[in-house]
Amino acid sequence: MTTSHSAFPMGRAEFIALMAMMFATIAFSIDAMLPALPDITSQLTPDQPTHAPWILTSFVLGMGLGTFVAGPLSDAFGRRSIMFCGAGLYIGSAAVAWASQSLELMLIARVFQGVGAAGPRVVCIAIIRDLFTGREMARILSFVMIIFTIVPAFAPAMGVVIIHFAGWRSIFLAFITFSLISALWLGMRLPETLPVENRRPLKMPLIFDAVRQMLQHPVVRISILVQTLAMAILFSLLVLIQPVYQHVFDKLDTFPFWFGAIALSSALSSFLNAMLVVRFGMRRLVTIALALQILFSGVMLLMMDDLTQPRFAFFAVWQAFVFFQAGLTIGNLNAIAMEPMGHIAGMAASVIGSISTVLAAVIASPVGLLFDGTVKPMIGTVFVLACVAFALMLRMGRIEARQPAE
Repeated sequence: MTTSHSAFPMGRAEFIALMAMMFATIAFSIDAMLPALPDITSQLTPDQPTHAPWILTSFVLGMGLGTFVAGPLSDAFGRRSIMFCGAGLYIGSAAVAWASQSLELMLIARVFQGVGAAGPRVVCIAIIRDLFTGREMARILSFVMIIFTIVPAFAPAMGVVIIHFAGWRSIFLAFITFSLISALWLGMRLPETLPVENRRPLKMPLIFDAVRQMLQHPVVRISILVQTLAMAILFSLLVLIQPVYQHVFDKLDTFPFWFGAIALSSALSSFLNAMLVVRFGMRRLVTIALALQILFSGVMLLMMDDLTQPRFAFFAVWQAFVFFQAGLTIGNLNAIAMEPMGHIAGMAASVIGSISTVLAAVIASPVGLLFDGTVKPMIGTVFVLACVAFALMLRMGRIEARQPAE
């Protein structure tokens, strides 16, 4: 790390664990809700059950909107203060959602909860960029993702336990506790990583200039688009996964355990990425992962003549690779986009996160309405998004190949 030991009391292992916990606020807020959807549907929206997954996408939408402002604010006022403000909004919104008696109020609260979660998300990425660069930054992000993926693996099972003993509303109390712990940990152990002399005043011309710099950079622009598609793949799976397990495979009771075991595959991919990224580079690993996703999803579509009764074993392997692909792509794409933007790290993290998250939520939201009692909408959506993302990565490769000659 670039900070002296006396000023920076935290070791690398603790630093990675803290960054992972801050980032995991997102996964916990989404995945722990999955087992609660049937209960929420029966109590708040029994006449329109397809609206229940909006509890997931409303959070994602709020997170994307909040991400855009969290970065410039952290560039102007420092990383710690924005993290604390975001945690406060997250906790307050979770309390409103806990008390909600209508789906509409809960969706509004979830949007603001997502806005609050954007603080830890952006601060985490910006802090890593403050302290690391290049492939080492990608390596640290990979280690963060390894720990981060443990949360979605166990979050549904944790949600089941909470629902069993205290009801589905207590999940929001768990969100509050989780956020309090991460905020206190950061407050006690992590000093400010953005010196006052390096901060950028919060002025609209500077913000527009930062956005212009990013969107004019072809590699950064493409990496944002590909990250959007990679996140849309993951969100589309999350939106449809509970109804698929319930209605297609009749495995609602064991869903949290299957989901957790399969989600751990992304931890393996993040570990593999950390081992390989320094040697092979970020772009090559992303391209290979997307190519394999196209292959696996295409095979799934071709081999299942009767998609209403697919073999669960095949589906479980395919689902595992969706998580595996996420571990090989999202962190690397963040690093690719952030690398040329070190002078505006907070703003860059905001633009990247905001555009990719909002657009991914917009893509994934209608996917939930496509559910027809089969796995076809899920697999078909992933196949199409992976094809587009792969084509964009080939374009990025051609751009990078021309750069030394320019």
